[in-house]
Amino acid sequence: MVNFLGIDLGTTFSAMATIDETGRPKIIHNSAGHNVTPSCVLIEEDGKTIVGETAEKQWGLDPKTAFARFKRDMGSINNHSVNGVEYTPTLLSSIVLRKLRQDAEKVLGSVDEAVVTIPANFAHEARDATMTAAKEAGLNVKYIINEPTAAAIYYAFKSGEELSGNYAVYDLGGGTFDVSVIRVDGHDVEVLSSNGISRLGGDDFDLRLQELVNKKFVDLTGEELEPEDFTKGDAEEEKKSLSQRDTVKVRVARKIIDISRHDFEEAISSLVTQAEMLCESTMDEAGVGSKDLAGVFLVGGSTRIPIVKASVERVFGTKPMDSVNVDEVVALGAALYAAFKADKSKMTSIQKQSIEKIKVSESTGKCFGTISMGFDTARNEPKLENSIIIRKGEKIPCSVMESFYTMGEGQDAVNCTVTESTAPENDPRFVKIIWEGELELPGGRPEGQEIKVTFAYDDNQIMKVSFLDVDTGRETKKDLSFVDSAGAGANEIDKFMVE
Repeated sequence: MVNFLGIDLGTTFSAMATIDETGRPKIIHNSAGHNVTPSCVLIEEDGKTIVGETAEKQWGLDPKTAFARFKRDMGSINNHSVNGVEYTPTLLSSIVLRKLRQDAEKVLGSVDEAVVTIPANFAHEARDATMTAAKEAGLNVKYIINEPTAAAIYYAFKSGEELSGNYAVYDLGGGTFDVSVIRVDGHDVEVLSSNGISRLGGDDFDLRLQELVNKKFVDLTGEELEPEDFTKGDAEEEKKSLSQRDTVKVRVARKIIDISRHDFEEAISSLVTQAEMLCESTMDEAGVGSKDLAGVFLVGGSTRIPIVKASVERVFGTKPMDSVNVDEVVALGAALYAAFKADKSKMTSIQKQSIEKIKVSESTGKCFGTISMGFDTARNEPKLENSIIIRKGEKIPCSVMESFYTMGEGQDAVNCTVTESTAPENDPRFVKIIWEGELELPGGRPEGQEIKVTFAYDDNQIMKVSFLDVDTGRETKKDLSFVDSAGAGANEIDKFMVE
């Protein structure tokens, strides 16, 4: 039997699942017997790494040798140095993934194919970094999938009745928030619109609770709390308690402080409002209203917070579905997706029957374009523009070609750029350049020579681009997978542009 592994690489906790002999997805417990593993890494003096609860406890006390929440920095250069060794967010993620793989192998014997999930709002370099981390961890991973989509696949699969209609997926975990509007028909899942906030989640709620406890301590004693008096780990535990109780007593620096659920909800209300606003705009993008929704799927541990549940019901106008473990649903959906994308000839008949009805249709979560030379009619002069090639919401995989033309006689080069933005944006100052190159041209030609620009977006939402000079056949091609885009972003273009 082929062993498929679905991994939810979370900001605070990670989970893994497989497809069992009955063809159904099930959670794989880690070596400690738990269904989730803290996404924390402890670096010891000899360079040995420890992943999980021990690392999490150390991180709460000494964040200089133990690291967490690095998922938020994927694709960036926010490195951590320990004993003269640099640990990138990608490397730390690969250490977590390697531990998960090893735990899975103790149960399965081997892992044939794996799928790792990512937030829907992840930028290109963060997606690329996740793929790199998975491969460095020794996983045979060909695909990644957005977390809300994975959750929707499992909800659709698990339902005892055929789901039909539009649904919202509200995914609020430890570090990121995603919301998607999807259309479900049985086991078919089509993403209509998806948005997210890369730094909004349980970690931010914990910080607000730390600030609240510190304020009450100052009011009581006139002194500030030391960081070790009420750590991030302490805040997380008290936050969970406040989801079950109206009031908790917090002992800090030999003092007792009462924290009410009302106090906590006031402290995080602005964060919850941010999520509500994004839900509204995502429904607008999808062209549906709350009355058009058949239901709402909850994902992520932070959806257990009472004010969050109330917010979801208010903004979507319906009580959310919470019939599954919100910590496990993404990993379970990823396991199904791994089987869905796998070579069916290697599967058992039961596995085939289990996933043969599944269909998934993803769409782009961002806009991609190139910088070209346009014309400002108001000022009667040329100006740089960002020309959108692939629009947000385009069904993937997709490939789009557009023609541009050289600006000057004898032009011997064009600057080739790939830009990324969360919404259609024509001003180059407000987009992110994720790649820049050059296409050399023969001199002595008149202006107006055609340059064909093709952007292709694959199942992993990773770009492949080409810039083709039609007259000579010269081409600049770039696969934007496994590249370092961290230094990209300068918008100063001093080479000839295409029109």
